[in-house]
Amino acid sequence: MPTSSPAYDPNNVFAKILRGEIPAERVCDSKHSFAFYDISPLAPIHVLVIPRGAYTDLHDFISRASDEEILDFWKLVDKISAEQSLIPSGFRLISNVGRDSGQEVPHFHVHLLGGHPLGPILSSGR
Repeated sequence: MPTSSPAYDPNNVFAKILRGEIPAERVCDSKHSFAFYDISPLAPIHVLVIPRGAYTDLHDFISRASDEEILDFWKLVDKISAEQSLIPSGFRLISNVGRDSGQEVPHFHVHLLGGHPLGPILSSGR
């Protein structure tokens, strides 16, 4: 059985972006979600998609968000992949969850990456 997610920090960088305290280059948004370009892109297209609600990670989001929020989020991810012309050639979605994954911001988000071949998903850094 999954353990609970850590407490949400309302001062994380994505919460500040949602409040307008930190600028972000908007890609698009919806009632429950917001998308913006990563300030340190790892691919020609690198968009971050975040829910407007206070969710720490994927488990927290799926456990506590309304069905409307969840559907809105994933529909926005799909809309962006289409608008950025990523569907024909492919793209990668990444969501880090917890310490072992390297999650840096404790606000659920996905990285949408594409625009060129991305190579293997992980290196063998054991």
